[in-house]
Amino acid sequence: MPKTKTHRGAAKRFSITRNGKIRRRRAFGNHILEKKSSTRKRRVTSMDEVAPADAKRIRKMLKA
Repeated sequence: MPKTKTHRGAAKRFSITRNGKIRRRRAFGNHILEKKSSTRKRRVTSMDEVAPADAKRIRKMLKA
């Protein structure tokens, strides 16, 4: 049986912390930032934890 490959799209979007939590970037933080308030930009550009419902599926994709 061949080795399972990491899903490259998922690998670019998610990262696993030392504690095993999966983190992702929030949407709306890349462009058209001029009209957004600094509070909103700060909130949007920070990393966010993945919902438990999705975590199992994402972990499976990241398994190499």
